Amino acid sequence: MDWISSTRNKNRYLAMADMKPGTLKLKREMGVIGGVALIAGTIIGSGIFMSPQFVLANAGSPGASLVIWALSGLISLCGALSYAEIGTLIPESGGDFIYILRICGPFPAFFTAYNYVLLARTTSNTAVSISIAQYALAPFYADCHPPQLMVKCAAAAALLVASILNSLSVRLVIRIQVVFLVAKVGSLLVIVIGGLVAVIQDSSVLEGNLKVENAFEGTQYSVSALGMAFYHGLWSFAGWYNLNYVIEELKKPEVNLPRAVLITMSMVTVLYLLVNVSYFVVLTPRELITSSAVAVTWGNKVLGDWGWIMSVAAALSAFGSLNASFFSGGRVCFVAAREGHMPDILAMAHVHRLTPSPALIFTTIISLVVLIPGDFESIVNFISFTAWFFRGITLSGLLYLKIKKPELHRPYKVPIVIPILILIASVGLVLAPIVDSPQIEYLYVTLFIFSGVLVYVPFIHYKLCPGLLKKVTIFLQLFLEVAPAEKNL
Repeated sequence: MDWISSTRNKNRYLAMADMKPGTLKLKREMGVIGGVALIAGTIIGSGIFMSPQFVLANAGSPGASLVIWALSGLISLCGALSYAEIGTLIPESGGDFIYILRICGPFPAFFTAYNYVLLARTTSNTAVSISIAQYALAPFYADCHPPQLMVKCAAAAALLVASILNSLSVRLVIRIQVVFLVAKVGSLLVIVIGGLVAVIQDSSVLEGNLKVENAFEGTQYSVSALGMAFYHGLWSFAGWYNLNYVIEELKKPEVNLPRAVLITMSMVTVLYLLVNVSYFVVLTPRELITSSAVAVTWGNKVLGDWGWIMSVAAALSAFGSLNASFFSGGRVCFVAAREGHMPDILAMAHVHRLTPSPALIFTTIISLVVLIPGDFESIVNFISFTAWFFRGITLSGLLYLKIKKPELHRPYKVPIVIPILILIASVGLVLAPIVDSPQIEYLYVTLFIFSGVLVYVPFIHYKLCPGLLKKVTIFLQLFLEVAPAEKNL
């Protein structure tokens, strides 16, 4: 039976498919507060509650760990400022994909979208959902690790809830982000104040972990170990680029993008350093490294019977990050499809809610598949490896525009030395784990990225199988009540 054989379905299809250009757009719902909530809400998630033990384990000492946290914040700030310039220069949603498309062309841009949609963003969502599950279940398994099946089921539930919320309403997601941001900052301040109280009650704690003479004792100096430490530190700052993915939904991006970036990165970097100092004040390095959930271990030691509060706070914080990640990540898939690099159905938005629901559903399905074999530490390592590779390409494009196209209108500019330094850092972060201690897994990830050529040549360049895809698209368009959406410039 033809998908549009019935009169009712045919009329519905024609009404959605033949809408005049520009009649369906994603609305500009965010101001500077919403922008801060999106960036900070993504950054302050599972990282600061789970990564400190991995940073310390690879850095080898509390002093080196704090240096890595400070440098991670500085690198993220400089990267965010660089992205603010290119975001105001090319004010289109899609982040790295759209920048590489406009500067380098469709072929390298496809690999960016292919990596982002099928690997980077979906595995990132999976890693965050695992951390949500671990923290949510920690109070019920105080003396042992929760069963993996329970963790995976709870993580799957978190992914589904975040996807549903983002499919319902843009305004709802923004409001949730603002509320969660207040809760996140509040929970981090509890940790900071708790460390301060511990010092006031017993100043001798500073004579242990953070004493200058032994703060750097045991520091690892291998390129691979420091690279892994930076991966986890930078993972905790991941999200500084998220506003670039949804810039078409930001009011006055030429003003609000750089403003939101500066406010957020300054606040988060200071908070992260103070939180790590509190961890080192309260916990020994061994306690921190062996902890499965460092915030819970800290809470049990400082808050006693009320330690479970930190589990709840960490789980909610991570969920806020997941919610923001879905919000921005779905837009990359949406924009890539709008530019012809993915199936047309993914470039459609719900006709009433104006949310890119097909793209959100697709990324949710991939995230659920990745969840089956995934574990937190390995996922973070591989995400960071691929993410900094494509950020390096974007930064190279920004440098090209600065040097070759100085006449372009730039509402916001950064000194050229900043993107140069971040480009050098990105090259180092890509090479660090494979130079000193190469692992076969990085070869697999690289092969996966370049396997995209098997998809690009037949389906994107030569556009094979259009008839089959058209029938599927029509069916899904009717079922999901979606229609093509135009750029919001």
